[in-house]
Amino acid sequence: VLGRVLLLQLIGELVRGYRDNETWSLQLLNGTRIHILPTMNPDGFDEADTHCLFSQGRFNYNGVDLNRGFPDAFAGLRKQQELNEEQREAEVRAVMGWLRTETFVLSANLHGGAVVASYPYDNSNRGFDLMGVASITPDDDVFVHLAKVYSYNHASMKQGNLCEDSGPFRDGITNGYHWYPLEGGMQDYNYVWAQCLELTLELSCCKFPHWKELPALWMDNKKALLAYIQQVHLGIKGQVFDGSGTPVQKAVVEVEGRRNMCPFRTNQYGEYYRLLLPGTYTFRVMYPGHEVLTETLSIPYGPDQYSAMKHNFMLRRTTSATFHSPADASSSCNYTLHPKGGSATTRSTWSGLTVGFGLVTLLQSLIE
Repeated sequence: VLGRVLLLQLIGELVRGYRDNETWSLQLLNGTRIHILPTMNPDGFDEADTHCLFSQGRFNYNGVDLNRGFPDAFAGLRKQQELNEEQREAEVRAVMGWLRTETFVLSANLHGGAVVASYPYDNSNRGFDLMGVASITPDDDVFVHLAKVYSYNHASMKQGNLCEDSGPFRDGITNGYHWYPLEGGMQDYNYVWAQCLELTLELSCCKFPHWKELPALWMDNKKALLAYIQQVHLGIKGQVFDGSGTPVQKAVVEVEGRRNMCPFRTNQYGEYYRLLLPGTYTFRVMYPGHEVLTETLSIPYGPDQYSAMKHNFMLRRTTSATFHSPADASSSCNYTLHPKGGSATTRSTWSGLTVGFGLVTLLQSLIE
């Protein structure tokens, strides 16, 4: 409920700043495409009452919790039966389809009932990914950084103990599984299948704050929302070209030491995007009929300049090499983007997304 109001306020603030030629807004909007979906669960919003703690409104008209309704990355490993996409709720299918139309890179979904920034995984196979009682992704360092960006730019989240019935959370952040296991959540789905790093932002102890509190809650979150959006410019971006100099789709761009369940691939314009902290990384780029390309690159901090480092990979053809797609034995990793016009030579985008449950924000930034 609060997230819906905050996202509407965010739209107003972005437009106001741009209209008034304020530097921060011009820099952000000239280099970032921002998609905002204020309400993902309109049924639940209409059903919600004003009680602070009760969760009436969690379910849609069909009585389904949408944040338990996405494909679960660990279900197959536990040999659980997964629903076909057409059997899922209409709202879930709409978001899954939306993610296939854009190369989203960064996202956040907005919730209430606690004050903390939660990061993947929300679930686990109780195996390789577990570290203590947390379920750790290959990009854990980036997720922790993103969560702290929000908590430390929030007025009080970093204190970690704002709500009587939740926490304490060190630095105002938590690994989702460490907090409580959750199957079928959106943030795990976005990360595993859509190559999009997503947080769950819990923004108020009260699930339905009194309207008089809204101005203060907006001010608590305003700086954090803007700082988080700016983080879409972390890391590295660019295109992968084949031996004839043509951008290629579905080339694997792998970062050494980060073996993702579903490999990160280029989109229909040959573009790749990896959110990475400053440092030196070795990349392996693979595409059928071409030699495996290995390059080591030093990556600076991009958000201050509103642009990640740009680097294109140029592949060489070969007649003898074979291509084995890493971590991609299952067809469930196939993730096809549907072009909406333009061409590889005329459109080059750096995409990110901030998605909210019940309240969804998406961001997307330009390469140039």
